[in-house]
Amino acid sequence: MDVSGCMKSLLLAATQYKAAKTPCNAALVQRSLEVISGLKLTRLFVSNQILPSECLNCLVELLEDANIDPSLTLALVTLLSQLALDNDTREALQDTYNLTSVLAGVVHRSSTNLNDPVLLQSIQLLQRLTYNVPVFCAGANLDELISFLMHHVQSTEDELTIPCLGLLANLCRHNLSIQTQIKSLNNVKSFYRTLISFLAHSSLTVVVFALSILSSLTLNEEVGEKLFHARNIHQTFQLIFNIVVNGDGTLTRKYSVDLLMDLLKNPKVADYLTRYEHFTSCLGQVLDLLHGKDPNSSSKILELLLAFCSVVELRHTLRQAILEPSGLPVSGNTRFVTRSKTFEPSVALVHLSNQPLESSEDCSVLALQLFKEVFEDAINSGNSASAEHFVDLLLPVLLDHLQMPEQIVDELLVKKKCERMVKAINVLIDILFTCLDDVLKMHASKVLTASQCVSLIEHQFTYSGIDAGFGAKVVDSKMCKLAADTILKTLDLMSRLKKEVASMEVSFYKILQDQRLIAPLTFALTSDYREQVQMGLRILFEAAPLPDFPAIVLGESIAANNAYRQQETEHASKRIQMQSPVTSVTPRSSLSCSKGDESTTSNIQELIQKLHSGLEMKEPITDMRVSELMDVYEQKLASLASKESRLQDLLEAKAQALAQADRLMAQYRCQRAQAESEARTLAAMLKDAERKNEELNALLKAQQIESERAQTDIEQLFQHNRKLQTVAEEHEILKKSSVDLLQRYETTERQHKDLQITCNSLNKEIEAMKKLNESLKQQNDRTAAQLVEAEDYRKELQQQLQDKDGKIASLQQKIKVLEEKLRAQQKEKNNMEETVDVLRKELGKTEQARKELSIKASSLEVQKSQLEVRLEEKEALVKLQKEELNKHSTMIAMIHSLSGGKLSAETVNLSL
Repeated sequence: MDVSGCMKSLLLAATQYKAAKTPCNAALVQRSLEVISGLKLTRLFVSNQILPSECLNCLVELLEDANIDPSLTLALVTLLSQLALDNDTREALQDTYNLTSVLAGVVHRSSTNLNDPVLLQSIQLLQRLTYNVPVFCAGANLDELISFLMHHVQSTEDELTIPCLGLLANLCRHNLSIQTQIKSLNNVKSFYRTLISFLAHSSLTVVVFALSILSSLTLNEEVGEKLFHARNIHQTFQLIFNIVVNGDGTLTRKYSVDLLMDLLKNPKVADYLTRYEHFTSCLGQVLDLLHGKDPNSSSKILELLLAFCSVVELRHTLRQAILEPSGLPVSGNTRFVTRSKTFEPSVALVHLSNQPLESSEDCSVLALQLFKEVFEDAINSGNSASAEHFVDLLLPVLLDHLQMPEQIVDELLVKKKCERMVKAINVLIDILFTCLDDVLKMHASKVLTASQCVSLIEHQFTYSGIDAGFGAKVVDSKMCKLAADTILKTLDLMSRLKKEVASMEVSFYKILQDQRLIAPLTFALTSDYREQVQMGLRILFEAAPLPDFPAIVLGESIAANNAYRQQETEHASKRIQMQSPVTSVTPRSSLSCSKGDESTTSNIQELIQKLHSGLEMKEPITDMRVSELMDVYEQKLASLASKESRLQDLLEAKAQALAQADRLMAQYRCQRAQAESEARTLAAMLKDAERKNEELNALLKAQQIESERAQTDIEQLFQHNRKLQTVAEEHEILKKSSVDLLQRYETTERQHKDLQITCNSLNKEIEAMKKLNESLKQQNDRTAAQLVEAEDYRKELQQQLQDKDGKIASLQQKIKVLEEKLRAQQKEKNNMEETVDVLRKELGKTEQARKELSIKASSLEVQKSQLEVRLEEKEALVKLQKEELNKHSTMIAMIHSLSGGKLSAETVNLSL
């Protein structure tokens, strides 16, 4: 059965089940749901076709019905969960079909039985639908949903706790109405305490969900001030970075990245992060995640890095980590100190920027935007030279983005390609014309040709699909905007390279005179973005002097676009009123209204002409009745003009309602015819399906056998892969050893050069020592001659000393004789004193003798004093002689030491 047949059978089964809710009809619907689920038609439901849209509408209506079978509800939720894996389908389910409110009702109905699998599947689907999507807090279902989630989070932990926390985190994020509703509840403080207790949970997913809810609810309140205070914020940063690096899975990493991005929007937290001491090491670990194979994780990591670029200090650090990874300081807790060249962040970013268009996550656009931020920071900080080492690697990738594939059927892939082209041209302009020199311009001119740019612009002209005469269509489609932006960016690049690339200038001025350029120029000049207006003005200044430039057409297009915008703003309220359903309008009535309107306008015109002609023919009017008549006519004209405007508005509303009714009638006729044809062929298709089912069972058995064989082949390939991995590891070890040997060789070369320099310096010192030795020899000869003269002088002094020694000996002998005489006189004195007592009686007789003796004694004392004076003079002379003798002995010792002898001053015996 083909896809359309499966969808038609589903619609038919759903209609029968709505008419009669029997188990047979429920089984038929469930079987159709299983067939649709097996086909995996994710992209078909956003193709704007009638049949898939009706299928989605039917699924949502069935799910909204409270009386359907629980197993059927589970099948519906399962199929919708599968469809919600696609981003566009998820947006359609959220915006067009209001699936969030319907699922909230399902959760409310299933909340009586917590073990119901429908409850878990519905909460998980709601979590997927509300991720990064604003939800309007309207309706009883959402109020009941929030109450249930808060109550269950505070109850006993089970398998519903983590999905409930994740759904609450989605609902609270960037949603002031839901935040206000939660804060107004009575049990909000106990809810805060429960969330704070979850911060110590063993599961990182629970921790990041709780922290995300707390940041959404309390970041700018007193609780948030305490929780995210400067004393605690560093621990919070470490926790979030650990979750980002070592998260339980992609879901946990996505929420942790979103949490950090939300915190960075707070100026205080951003300032705290700039002063976080381990930010460099954490950033290195985050950059290492870019080498992973999960595109979802890589996309979120790129979003986080772009969020870092919003803070100037963090952008400097990020630029150093990408462009200069070896120059960053390494923290103590860094796991990866050195990286090989293949694992540098810049190489990983280049790889991510060159992903295929069919990838689920468009990491290429994010990587190119990150390159633009990094290059802008390098330009602003004056470190553009640091980007030169991998521009040669990036430039071919950027030029490859400018190549438009020949066969792209899917419009989504075309949009992705245009977005990548715009980002690539932005990065290319930053690299070539702002931060680096003219060498890269020459390199780019060899690769980028004028024909390539012209073919790119021609291709975008076909996708733009804009008539230059109608400016109102410039803003109709996103594809038109992307095509116009791509054309303008390419022209800006051509204008900068027109001097370097051959025939680029001719092609550039030729395109400027093309009529199809009017629409992109109008889009740029009337844009709300400053960069696009400036780019449009630059191109306009280049094109205005050209002779064939359609300046008048450009003016008309800009005026028409401005008039369309003004009309849109003036009639916005009227458009809302026109959207009310008008079903009683028939083509005949609208036709009669239009005819009546035409006749009214013709009568008014005739009346105006008659009045003008009458006024021209008559002289100035003085009659009062004519003036009154003029006032009456003016009032009638004003009333007719107001009636005309109301009729015009009513006519537009009726025409729009009529067109809508015609479309609905055509759809209904088509659906009725299809349903009738399907009802006739349904029995035959059912038999064919059963026969095909039997054939598929046989084919399935054969496929199982082949899968077993393939499993064995896969195991063999795994073993071979392990061997190759061991060989690769050995190769890496050898590369590391070769690098170490090269480093050793370089160090030995540096040591050899240093030794050569020291050897040359030593040779110079030896020559200087030789010269010094010769001078010392000459000085030694002079010293020997002086020594001989000093020896002669010493002998003379020694002879003089001997003569003085003889004189001293004679003087000493005289002193001894005088001392003996002094002793004899002393003895005589003693004898005289002994005899004084005996001779006292004879004093008178011997007085004359005593006087004589006293005279003799006085003369002897005079002699004694004279001898003592002479003795003291002799002793002073002896001391002087000894000092001169010591001086001579030291001179002799110095002379011997200069002549090389071993005689010292102590061995020289010059004693008296």
